[in-house]
Amino acid sequence: MKYVYPAIFKPEDNGMYSVIFPDIEGCYTCGNDLAHAIFMAEDVLACALCHYEDTGRSIPAHSSPEAIEIEKNDFVNYVYCDITEYRKKHSNRAVKKTLSIPEWLNEAAIAKGLNFSQVLQDGLKSALKID
Repeated sequence: MKYVYPAIFKPEDNGMYSVIFPDIEGCYTCGNDLAHAIFMAEDVLACALCHYEDTGRSIPAHSSPEAIEIEKNDFVNYVYCDITEYRKKHSNRAVKKTLSIPEWLNEAAIAKGLNFSQVLQDGLKSALKID
C-alpha cells in the first residue's frame, strides 16, 4: 500500500527540522537538515501506518495542505511512503508454515534440488503481485 500525507516541517534554530503529521496521532520526527528530515518523515509515516494496520485501526484520511495551520517559517509538504516496501525492509523474521503437497510432487522437487521455502516465497510474491 502506498500513502501520501501532508506534514508540517518546522525549521529549528540549530539547522534541524521537526516534522509533524497532523492527521496521524503521535506521528512526528526530526532530521539534522531538510533532506534528513524528509527521509525520517517517510520512515516514521510508514512505521505509524503499519502500526495502524497491525492493530486494526482505520487509516485516517489525509487533510488538504491548505487547511493546515502553520506558524511563520513552517511549511507543509507531502510525504510519500510504501508500507509494502517498509515491511520488506523491517519484517523479515522467518515464520514456520506447515503445508501438504502430493507425494509425487514432493519427490520430483527433491530430485530437482528445489528449495521449498524459496519456491513458496516466489509463488506467494507472484500471486500477491509483489516484487
